[in-house]
Parts: sequence; C-alpha cells; structure tokens
Amino acid sequence: MILVWIALGGAAGSVLRYLVHTRIDQLHGYTFPVGVLTVNVIGSFLMGFLAWTLTNHITLTEEHRTAILVGLLGGFTTFSTFSHDTLQHFIHGQYAAVMLNIVLSVVLCIIAAGAGLLLAKSLLT
Repeated sequence: MILVWIALGGAAGSVLRYLVHTRIDQLHGYTFPVGVLTVNVIGSFLMGFLAWTLTNHITLTEEHRTAILVGLLGGFTTFSTFSHDTLQHFIHGQYAAVMLNIVLSVVLCIIAAGAGLLLAKSLLT
C-alpha cells in the first residue's frame, strides 16, 4: 500500500512542478532555467521543514509521511531536469551558465533545506 501512496504523491508533485516551473519561465522568459531552480529551492526548503515537522510534531502514518516526503516532494523537485538543462548549456558552449546553474542549485537548495529545518524547529519547539 505504501507504493500506492508514493505514486499518488509523486503524481501530484510532478503536476505541481510542471505548473510552477512553466509559469515562472513564462513570466521571466529567461534562457537560464529559473523555473527549475525555483522549484528545487522550494522543494528543498519544504523537505527540510516537513521532514522535521512530520517526524517530531505531526503524527502521520508511515504511508502518509512517505507519500509527502518521497512521493510529493520527490515528484516536485527536478534533479533530472536540472541535469538536462545543465547539459544543454554545456553542449551549446554556455559554460558560465553551466557553472552558475550547478553552484546556485547546490548551494541554494542546501541553504533552503537548512532554512526549512531551522524554521520548523523554531516554530514548533
């Protein structure tokens, strides 16, 4: 049954990712993948916040917690899309965009996950 919950969460997360990143890219029209970067930072923040919150303050079944953390957030974040976008910049010789995307994605997502964790702890402790 846990696989069904993960699949449902993953489907919802994937649809949400598509809606968020395409809307952001439409609004800005950048050639740099701002929508994917935004989704990954938001997803990292939510992972930090919800991982702590769902373990320490909200009682959920293992299936529901896994559906949210693995399914929903796993479907929402986009490492494969990040990799594809970065590779496309590399193929087109846009080496500055490659480095910027790698550094910003890794650094901002780690900071966002830590910020989510710290916020959850400060609000719920």
